[in-house]
Amino acid sequence: MKKINIKNILKKTFKKKKASKVKKPKKVAKKINIKSKKKFLKLEKTKKKQKNTKTLKKKIDAQDTKTDNLRISKSNEQKPEIKKVKKQQTEKRLFKIKDYVVYPKHGVGQITEFKKINIGGIEVETYILKFEKDKANGMVPVNKQSHLRPLASINQVNKCLSILKSKPKIKRSMWSRRAQEYEAKISSGKIYDLAEVVRDLNKGDDIMIDQSYSERQLFEKAYDRLLAEFQIVIGTSPEDTQKKLDKALKRNLEAQIQKIENKTKVEETSQNLE
Repeated sequence: MKKINIKNILKKTFKKKKASKVKKPKKVAKKINIKSKKKFLKLEKTKKKQKNTKTLKKKIDAQDTKTDNLRISKSNEQKPEIKKVKKQQTEKRLFKIKDYVVYPKHGVGQITEFKKINIGGIEVETYILKFEKDKANGMVPVNKQSHLRPLASINQVNKCLSILKSKPKIKRSMWSRRAQEYEAKISSGKIYDLAEVVRDLNKGDDIMIDQSYSERQLFEKAYDRLLAEFQIVIGTSPEDTQKKLDKALKRNLEAQIQKIENKTKVEETSQNLE
């Protein structure tokens, strides 16, 4: 029988336990992996920052190049040549001197002469118009003679008189809107539109005080322009043309004045009695 050595048996058992306990370097490896990951992330961030800075630099360089291209050095500066137009392109004159013409914003005017005027080194041919009622002169370039209108014919005047005799067409809208429409018709310069405005704002034999100030103003504006054109076309005195217009509108100015005077007298007597 072999002798059992207790020391050897104990040594073998303790060696096994120590060997089983020494299997912890795996955890260390994990810790090392976490550290490497952090380093990797930091490197990626730095790379991204470098890329962003590079792209920004490229953009700035591109903008600088554009500005450099736009900027011309003083040595290579070339001043643009300004070609002065000595004469403006003109049209054929449709109207002659002493012709009566309707300018939409001012009414009837007479052409007194043609003039060449320098405007910024450009020669411009113009009509010079005389407005007797306003006692003013106006200039219209020959290029813009389409804005002018020749006087109405006798047939057009007769049609206007028939419009004045017809019933007024008053819309049921606010006065401000109607006033704008009447103003647009007057400034258009069309004779039929003027006749319509006079017809719609006419009060007949009613007292003129019943009208508002703006209404009366628009009526007088349209009435005076019609009267001026009728006078030249028909070739009568201003009094006779006015009588014709008033007859078509069924207006009697003398009767209106008498009514106003009678009204004022009645008011005065009532005040005295009180």
